Amino acid sequence: MSGLIDAGKRRKEPALRMDKFRAYRIDQQDGKIVAAFQELDIDDLSPGNVVVRVSHSTINYKDALAATGAGRILRRYPLNGGIDFAGRVESSDDAAFQPGTQVFMNACGLSETIDGGYAEFVRVDSKNLELVPAGMTAAEIMQIGTAGFTAALAIHRMEENGQRPENGPIVVTGATGGVGSIAIDMLDARGYEVVAVTGKTSAEKYLKSIGARQVLAREQIDFGKRPMEKAQWAGAIDNLGGEILTWLTRTMEYGGNIASIGLVSGISLNTTVLPFILRAVCLLGINSVDTPRALRKTVWSRIADDLRPRHLDKISHRTISFDELPGAFQAYLDGTVTGRTLVEIS
Repeated sequence: MSGLIDAGKRRKEPALRMDKFRAYRIDQQDGKIVAAFQELDIDDLSPGNVVVRVSHSTINYKDALAATGAGRILRRYPLNGGIDFAGRVESSDDAAFQPGTQVFMNACGLSETIDGGYAEFVRVDSKNLELVPAGMTAAEIMQIGTAGFTAALAIHRMEENGQRPENGPIVVTGATGGVGSIAIDMLDARGYEVVAVTGKTSAEKYLKSIGARQVLAREQIDFGKRPMEKAQWAGAIDNLGGEILTWLTRTMEYGGNIASIGLVSGISLNTTVLPFILRAVCLLGINSVDTPRALRKTVWSRIADDLRPRHLDKISHRTISFDELPGAFQAYLDGTVTGRTLVEIS
């Protein structure tokens, strides 16, 4: 079978050949999403100039939506699932990524427009590939994954916009999820006072163990009705949207930044311009998929340095095999998952 294909030119060396490999593939049949393990070969994969033997992936809420059909994530069918992967270069047309090099990729269209990381091999364009930082492993990078990158991107943009620990407390909603948990860890390490908002009242001990100073139960929050309520927060990282995000706009301190990351609770934002004008509140949209390469590299450099999570053993406390992957998605849709899940591919 033919192997590595470059759209511009073909290698002079013999094409890469390998046996069939397993992938968790998502397709659409009669208007319904169907996902299952399949045997593929390299020619079945999206075009690219680097082939990677995948060692680890992870599960994000977006992965659960895609694999179950609860959300229409894929823009074409079929595609392998998984918006993250890490592993070793098997074959490459890019001198910057020699065979044997440890690499990873998060978002950038994986399991959306190109084949994702739920496969023993992936083929991608090297422009979106990253080297695993010195002192970190492929497994650790996947424990962080898109969730950790999104949290770090939010903090980076907030700090670019003047966020400082001395400004006051930062509230993190959806705190027990992957983004929320890693955001709490990172913020606490930076010296911020973190207040966690969660619907899981049993998770208080966990949240405080990773850096939260205070935990608020979501059902006990008085959302208020006025355009502006009592100012409480210097900043926020919001994973929920809907009523929670509306409440955050009403309760920000002057100059506060709200990083809007998710929409688990809804896409509506029923607010007024008053918080933005009278309190100079800033609403920052966080898109981890289309982050420009230069900014992506900057954020990952910070993740390997001053934003490196300190409690990954507590946050990413589950490891599952590739075979166990299909049974792991429903818990994400049910909202019962705390922290992160590492998937061992090979």
